Amino acid sequence: MTSLTPEEDLPREDGPEEEDLPVPPSPRYARRQNIIAAIIPLVIGVIAGIMSWNLGVGSLSNPGPGLWPLAVCVAMVVTAAVLVLRSGPTGEEERFTRETLIVVVAAVSLLGYAFLFERIGFEIPTVALLVLWLKGLGREGWRMTAIISLGSTAALYLLFVTGLGVSLPHILPF
Repeated sequence: MTSLTPEEDLPREDGPEEEDLPVPPSPRYARRQNIIAAIIPLVIGVIAGIMSWNLGVGSLSNPGPGLWPLAVCVAMVVTAAVLVLRSGPTGEEERFTRETLIVVVAAVSLLGYAFLFERIGFEIPTVALLVLWLKGLGREGWRMTAIISLGSTAALYLLFVTGLGVSLPHILPF
């Protein structure tokens, strides 16, 4: 067993070691990063806005099913356009790392969830998505993952299908 001397236990006055600090990206890289981060929601907002328009907007006194999604899309596009215009480096940017893939996997898993939701129902895709997010991306333990995934799915089922009478595609017969 080793013991620490008082000098070893105290933090160093010259700060953290330089190899521990992340290397900031170049201004050009940071600007490109900011533009990409703003263009993605801009494109999604435009596509979703077109889809909302096709649902039928109606009027304010007689709104169609696409009115409020279109309003959200317009806000999203305007915000993203402002971000594109103000995409200069701020000094807060970090380089993309392997951890960045977590965001990509989460977004792609939502697309998979939407695809499976219509085809096999609400229950299995919801449990699968929560397991992926909790165990795969969040690195929770299996016990906590199972409790939260099954419990949340059951609570959502009871709330929407049983309590509110929402017609969700589901496989449970009751």
